Amino acid sequence: MSVDTIALSVAKAAWWLVGSACLVGLVRIFLIFERKPREARLLQDLVVALIYVGAFLSGISYVLSVPVGTLVATSGVFAIILGLALQSTLSDVFSGIALNIGRPYSVGDWIVVDDGSEGRVVETNWRATYLINGANDLVTIPNSSLAKAKLVNRSSPDVSHGVSVKLRLAVLTTPAAAVDLMETALKGANFILKTPSPFVKICSIDAQAIELELSFRIASLSDGVRANNEVFDLAFRHAKAQGVKLADAAGSAAASAEGSSASQTPHPSTAWRLLNSLPLLVSLTEDEKEALSSAMVRRTFRKGEVLVRQGDIMKSILILRSGIVSINREGSELMRLSPGDWLGEGGLLTGTEEKGNITALTPLVVYEIGQDAIASLLKDRPAIADEMSTILSRRLIEEKLRLSPQDATKPQISLAAKIRQLFNVQDLA
Repeated sequence: MSVDTIALSVAKAAWWLVGSACLVGLVRIFLIFERKPREARLLQDLVVALIYVGAFLSGISYVLSVPVGTLVATSGVFAIILGLALQSTLSDVFSGIALNIGRPYSVGDWIVVDDGSEGRVVETNWRATYLINGANDLVTIPNSSLAKAKLVNRSSPDVSHGVSVKLRLAVLTTPAAAVDLMETALKGANFILKTPSPFVKICSIDAQAIELELSFRIASLSDGVRANNEVFDLAFRHAKAQGVKLADAAGSAAASAEGSSASQTPHPSTAWRLLNSLPLLVSLTEDEKEALSSAMVRRTFRKGEVLVRQGDIMKSILILRSGIVSINREGSELMRLSPGDWLGEGGLLTGTEEKGNITALTPLVVYEIGQDAIASLLKDRPAIADEMSTILSRRLIEEKLRLSPQDATKPQISLAAKIRQLFNVQDLA
């Protein structure tokens, strides 16, 4: 064989090798421009393998002049033997190809399998699909199992997700009033989507309870836990504010026993109960709470009425008895407050301006703690300023994180000193 013949054969082999490498490069570049290099990894590997196999067979045929048909027929026998030995693996491979063509999920989607496995898809390859579950564990599922299973893609058609919770209310009101009460509770939630609107459905009713289903949507699955907790908390607070009890699952005997014992216990005033649940004043003695609750004033606001405007400095603390208020700044809603929440402590105790307009979304009942009542407590026991400053500091930081994240830093000066300064109270220690 002459040198020219050898050189020509090498050039032909190089041609097929370079040509196949260029085609593989085009495939990879196309997937990168499509921004799906990981989602299409299995399909990409399949196309690349076909290109290299085609280039190899073409090289054998046109460079070495070997009959390709005979080679294919001979290799078919080995392929049958190898296929029988690798049935399970080949089942995963072809299932993976089918899943990539059908695309019931993509990398990044959260899927649920009918065997109870669920998680976010992080990778798919020839053999398996890999998920990260809620416990941050890696779950490996063979493609053949996924191809046969019933899948629920919670990230499709969009990332928002529907959630529903059930609760039972004691039959102390009409079903329509119970639905209206829970719809009002859902309006006060900060971690659920306002559109589409949440709704309440009556599931069943008997002599003891009305069973309701509260349905709403969340922006992503990561919001599920806190949204679920918030809805239960709001449902409890709104029901308590309206005097509606949750149904006792222990049975009617336990419920009647509880009711008879409760009827013999004198109920504290509404003002005292609201004051007793206020974390800011948790350190007060029983006598101090009693004196402060007697000085509290009940106030009402109409729906749409503005309680406080942005930039104002409040001179009292308002505790919500019933209804919902919205805090807005420049046309954007920052947060909502519900029964049991309070506002105005920043302005009363530290002279802080309000970060937005505070408006009643529903008819509102609040109890007001005036400046004079707080001043009287501080003069009798100045140490209250130190006790309130710790809770107030944490409250202000949490508020800034939600309303003004860029300003969420620890207060520069002692809040206790500022409280004493505003109320002209000296430390008697």
